[in-house]
Amino acid sequence: MGAVTTPSHHDSHAHGPEISWEVQLKSNRLGLWLFMFSEVFLFAALLVARFVLWYDADLGIVRPELSQELGLVTTVILLFSSFFMNRAEMAMEYGDRKRFLNGLLVTAVLGTLFFIGVVVMEWNILGLQGELFGIELFGHLKPADGVISGIFFAMTGMHALHVLTGLIFIMVVWNNGRNGHYSPEKHWGVEACAIYWHYVDVVWVFYYPALYLIGTAVHAM
Repeated sequence: MGAVTTPSHHDSHAHGPEISWEVQLKSNRLGLWLFMFSEVFLFAALLVARFVLWYDADLGIVRPELSQELGLVTTVILLFSSFFMNRAEMAMEYGDRKRFLNGLLVTAVLGTLFFIGVVVMEWNILGLQGELFGIELFGHLKPADGVISGIFFAMTGMHALHVLTGLIFIMVVWNNGRNGHYSPEKHWGVEACAIYWHYVDVVWVFYYPALYLIGTAVHAM
């Protein structure tokens, strides 16, 4: 009869104590919120720079001449994307995988349209000119045009970068969901993606009026 071996004290603690799902979830949430809180300083610094540097002794607070229609349309698109992201997250909480996947796809499409509206049309990286139904489709600012364009590209560029990473995040979560990786009980990836996307939307809620509405419209200086 073979000898019976019992786990040693060292073996029982070789891999450390097992962390429960609830504890891990709280740690994940704390880490994500700390990350986003740190990003607040970056976005806030650009916002402060906008009001400090976009000031004229005669006109007061100024802003660049931008397409008001394009700015409003892209903002509405981004807000709708947040609505569909919320629907997708709620669908996963109730186990409705089809509506979850469809909601993520709609969010990704709307986010892509916003990205195109800002980066392709407002930045006018294609060097195009034109209007549609009286709406100016392409901007005229260039990064080297002066302090107004410099701040504009810094603010919209940093936000567009976060939109792009959010879109990648959405597609990763969509692919994981399509392969059955989430459940109503455990779907931290979905929750994290939704929080991040809503955060990007909230930043634009502050950036949109600062860029398009507040101040006297002037040419780049």
